[in-house]
Amino acid sequence: MKEIIINKQENSKQILLIEDGNLIEKYIENENIQRIEGNIYIGKVVNILQGMQAAFIDIGQKKNTFIHLKDILPKVDLKDGNTNENKKIKDVVKVGMPLLVQVKRDFTQSKGAKVSTHLSINSRFIVFMPNTTIITISQKIEDEKEKERLTSIARKYLPSNCGIIVRTSAQNQSEDAIKKEIEVANEKWNNIKRLYDENKANNNFPRLIYKSHSIIKKILIDLIDKDLEKITVNNEEDYEYLNKTINDLNANKIQLKKVEKDNLIEEKPILKEQIEKAEKRKVWLKCGGFITIDKTEALTAIDVNSGKYTGTDNVEKTIYKVNKEASIEIARQLKLRDVGGIIIIDYIDMKSEENKQKIIETLEKELKKDRTKTQIVGFSKLNLLEMTRKHICGN
Repeated sequence: MKEIIINKQENSKQILLIEDGNLIEKYIENENIQRIEGNIYIGKVVNILQGMQAAFIDIGQKKNTFIHLKDILPKVDLKDGNTNENKKIKDVVKVGMPLLVQVKRDFTQSKGAKVSTHLSINSRFIVFMPNTTIITISQKIEDEKEKERLTSIARKYLPSNCGIIVRTSAQNQSEDAIKKEIEVANEKWNNIKRLYDENKANNNFPRLIYKSHSIIKKILIDLIDKDLEKITVNNEEDYEYLNKTINDLNANKIQLKKVEKDNLIEEKPILKEQIEKAEKRKVWLKCGGFITIDKTEALTAIDVNSGKYTGTDNVEKTIYKVNKEASIEIARQLKLRDVGGIIIIDYIDMKSEENKQKIIETLEKELKKDRTKTQIVGFSKLNLLEMTRKHICGN
């Protein structure tokens, strides 16, 4: 059974996803920290960096945002071989011009946000993408006939020059349900275009013109078709918001409950312990080994250590056991902490190429349980495993 607990305390909220008593995802929403990821703005080009093929865009925030040339040029299907390699940033944008952009990565303490002109509008069954003709079906949908059916529906109802990602939750859904979501998303897109044209004509930019879902709504949309049974909150505002959202999504099977307590976690010692462990750098494995997780601006580094585990006389077998258990825990921790971007894993060195491949297969299997996109690049020449993960809500 999956359930969500939303625990509001003063100016922050803990949003916890629990499955069969185990904490599997954790997010923090702080009222004092503005979250802009997913928002769409009319930005203003303020500086062009020719050597980096990039530009700084003012979207009306304290820091300017960053955009690379590839995120300005039309989105292409790389399978067609069209990479726009010969374009120059100075020929595409000019200082002072307006640019319709979406925040793809939020601000950090030292970096501005990253934006793109490749817009997307998320909903329950689809991700609607204007200004492209790419149609993609979730890789988690494996039935070929179902993929063909969903592709046919997308082609039938998509407006011209619009693309789509059909999400896993669309599997076995009716044609009318998917059609309706395409129509609603297209209506939002037409409204965004109208606001862009009006504000551009009046020289009224930078300006916010579309606000993304809150963390709570995004999680609810993602989980509504994945056995979510219960939501518990401790404040009236979230209760009313979720009650309306559940009704709008026709998800009345979800039990919504409000509990009059200042802290929903205090009387749940096991959950409290899991939360505390999720915030520690070192994570112990059952075998006695451990992993350490260090997040930097550029990437997340994970180190695997044998710790207290001595294993058997066969060194390679001992190392493989620790690395395999670490792989399972790493996949769990990435989801639990919503780690995004480049991830480098320093496994204990293995001599056997077969064992290395088995570790990759174990990690791939565990990552399939994640509801966001992950990609394993493989082991580098330095014997480090490289992978990427798209974060869900960006703590």
